[in-house]
Amino acid sequence: MNESTDASSSGQAVVRLLKPAPDGTQDVLSADVLEVLARLGAHYRRPVDELLAARKATQARLDAGEVPDFPKETADIRSADWTVAPIPKQLMDRRVEITGPVDRKMIINALNSDALVFMADCEDSSSPSWSNMMHGQRNLADAVNGTIELTATNGKHYALEADPAILMVRPRGWHLDEQQVEIDGRAIPGGIFDAVVFLVNNAQKLIDSGRGPYLYLPKLENRHEAALWEQVLSDIESSIGLPTGTVKVTVLIETIMAVFEMDEILYALRNRIVGLNCGRWDYIFSYIKRFKNHPDKVLPDREQVTMTVPFLKAYAQLLIQTCHRRGAFAMGGMAAQIPIKGDDEANRAALEKVRNDKKREASEGHDGTWVAHPGLIPIAREIFDEYLHGPNQLNKARRDVQVTAKDLLEPAKGTITEAGVRGNIEVAIRYLAAWLGGLGCVPIHHLMEDAATAEIARAQLWQWIRHPAGALDDGRDIDLDLVRNWLTECLENIKLEIGEAEYANGHFQQAADLLERITAEDEFIEFITLPAYEQLD
Repeated sequence: MNESTDASSSGQAVVRLLKPAPDGTQDVLSADVLEVLARLGAHYRRPVDELLAARKATQARLDAGEVPDFPKETADIRSADWTVAPIPKQLMDRRVEITGPVDRKMIINALNSDALVFMADCEDSSSPSWSNMMHGQRNLADAVNGTIELTATNGKHYALEADPAILMVRPRGWHLDEQQVEIDGRAIPGGIFDAVVFLVNNAQKLIDSGRGPYLYLPKLENRHEAALWEQVLSDIESSIGLPTGTVKVTVLIETIMAVFEMDEILYALRNRIVGLNCGRWDYIFSYIKRFKNHPDKVLPDREQVTMTVPFLKAYAQLLIQTCHRRGAFAMGGMAAQIPIKGDDEANRAALEKVRNDKKREASEGHDGTWVAHPGLIPIAREIFDEYLHGPNQLNKARRDVQVTAKDLLEPAKGTITEAGVRGNIEVAIRYLAAWLGGLGCVPIHHLMEDAATAEIARAQLWQWIRHPAGALDDGRDIDLDLVRNWLTECLENIKLEIGEAEYANGHFQQAADLLERITAEDEFIEFITLPAYEQLD
C-alpha cells in the first residue's frame, strides 16, 4: 500500500493508493500530481457529497409529483445580455468530433482520423478499472507528447501522424469515485482524479504545442454543479501556474434538470466554457430516471424515442438558441451506427439514418456533431460542409424558437413491444458483461453502445414493470416474472451464439444477476455503474 503526505496543505492530507500504479504508469502519479490530488481531494470531498445529496432531494420532490421549471431566482441571468469568453481559434471549427475510450489504439486511430476533434473518454465509454484509468492517463500523456505508438499482436504498427485532431478529455461525472485512491480515508471523486492527473501532466505541454487543455464535462444537473467544476478547475490552474480560464470546457447537457439551467451553467463557467453538447442518450435516461414515478411520462421502445419526438426536439432547439445567444457552440449528438459489412441493403439503411439525423442537426443550427465510428466521418462532414457557411453557425440565432417548460416535459408517444423489451434485456446484459470485463464501448447489433444506452435499457425495464402504461402492445402486462423468463432465454441465446467456451470466459451470468437484482429492487439505483463498480476487478 502506497502513501504520500501533502505537507503543503493544512491538515496534512494523506493520499493512499489501495492498489499500486500498474507497470509503465508509475510516473503518471508524480509527486506534483499527488500533492494536488491530496489538497483538492480533501477540500472538495464534502462539496461533492453535498451536491449528490441535493440530487437525492430533487428526486424525492419529483417522486412526490413535482415537475421542473426554469428557476425563478435566476431569471435575471436568463434575461441579461452577456456572452461567454472568446473561443480560442483552435476550437472555432468543430464540425465533426469522434469519441471513444482512452484505449491506446483508439486514441491513435481517432487522432489520425479526419475528425476535427477527438474526445477521449474516461467516463461512459470506459470501464473504470484501475488499470484502464491509469493506462488511459499514460496513453493521453504519450499522445500529448507525440510519442504514442502501438504494435498489435498481428504485427500491425500504429503511430501518431502529423496534424492530429484536437484532443479533448472527458473526466468522470460527480457520481463516480476513484475507489483506488483515498484522501484522508475517503475515495477521491473520479472526475477530480481524472482532471488533476491529465492537467498537471499535460496542460503546459498542450499550450506549448499551440493547442490547449480542453475538457468535456458530463452529467451536470444544475448551475451549482457547474460552479463546483469552475472552482476545481481554477484551483488546478492555480496549482500549476496557469491563468484562470486557461482550461476550456464543453458541457454535456444530458440530464433533464440541466436543460432548465443552460443559461446558468454557461454563466457559471463563462470564463472558460466554449459550448454545450446534446448528450441525447444520457438525456433520455435522465428523463426516465427523474420521472420514474410519473405514469404519464412512460416512454415507448427505445428505437421510437428519436430526436424528432417533442421533448427531444424542444431540448435541441433550446440548446442551440441558448448557446448562440451567449456566443457558445451548440454541438449535436452521437451517431452510434457502425457500418455493416456484408449486407449492402442493411448498411444503406443504417447510413441513411445517420444522414437524416445529421441533416436535422445541421439545418437546425448545430455547429458540429459526434460520431462513434471513423466510417461515419465522411457523411457527417459532407452534410455539415453543405449546411454551414463557414466553420460554425454561431450567427444562427434561432429567434424563432419558443420553448416552454411544458414542451421540455412532453413525453414521446408510441408502443412497447416484445422485441423492445427483449432488446433492452440483451443490450443491458451484453454491455454489462463487457463492462465488467474491462470494456466500456461495445458494438451490439451494429450500434456502438456505451453506459448511457445500457442505462436506458435497464431503466425502462424497471419503469415498465411498475406502471400500467408499461403494458405490451399485445395487451400483456410486463411484470418481473416475464422479464426474468426472457432474461434466462437471452442468456441461452447468447451462449448458443458465441459458444460455451467464450460464454464461460465472459461475465454474462454476473451481468444478468446484477440486472435482475436492480430491476427487482423497489429503490431505483441512480446509476447501474455504481453497483457494477463494486464488482469490477
